[in-house]
Amino acid sequence: MQNNGYLLLVEDEPIVQAKNKSLLERRGYCLRQAYTLTEAGAMIAKEPPLAIVLDVGLPDGNGIDFLRNLRKTSTIPVLMLSAMGTSQDVILGLETGCDDYLSKPYELPIFIARIEALLRRALANSFRNIKLGRLKLDVALGAAFIDDEDIMLSKKEYSLLKQFAQAPEKALGAAFLYEKVWGQNIAGDNSALKNAIYKLRKKLEKAGYTITFERGEGYMLERT
Repeated sequence: MQNNGYLLLVEDEPIVQAKNKSLLERRGYCLRQAYTLTEAGAMIAKEPPLAIVLDVGLPDGNGIDFLRNLRKTSTIPVLMLSAMGTSQDVILGLETGCDDYLSKPYELPIFIARIEALLRRALANSFRNIKLGRLKLDVALGAAFIDDEDIMLSKKEYSLLKQFAQAPEKALGAAFLYEKVWGQNIAGDNSALKNAIYKLRKKLEKAGYTITFERGEGYMLERT
């Protein structure tokens, strides 16, 4: 099963990481590995994965707390792994926001089946909507909403916002945005981009987001 994007494995046990990595790569998955929550957070901020396999006990914190914070801004599907498999542990994980919960030790065929189900949901969701706090992009409609209120974006404004929403807190260069949104090279004149970003900033204020600019890096969607 091939996918565009990557699957993030967050696990501090080298043997478990190596086993899961080998198993998934043989099935054609693109993987990245994090051994701490700090590493995982940095990877997600730079480029959100299709889905996350998240261990509960990490050296620098608890996966439950990490997931709770992640759910404030992201709907990335999460499979939680834990040596704690009581009904209370499973309920806590699901109530916090994980999409599935697998107790250690687990059978590898079941692990693969859970991953594939998670990625099917991830790919299906990627065609429906993107949610960042109070801001939601409905991909099917090509519209953006704040608290279910349509903020009435033009086609170019929506396309531009979608680029930012797919990579929040990641700097995107003007040339990249022109190619993705306008389908052409920037040709030295970025007035259309500046105008669209000016309008977006105004419309995103209510959602608690803005678009910042850093010379030499590009434009970035950030929380205010």
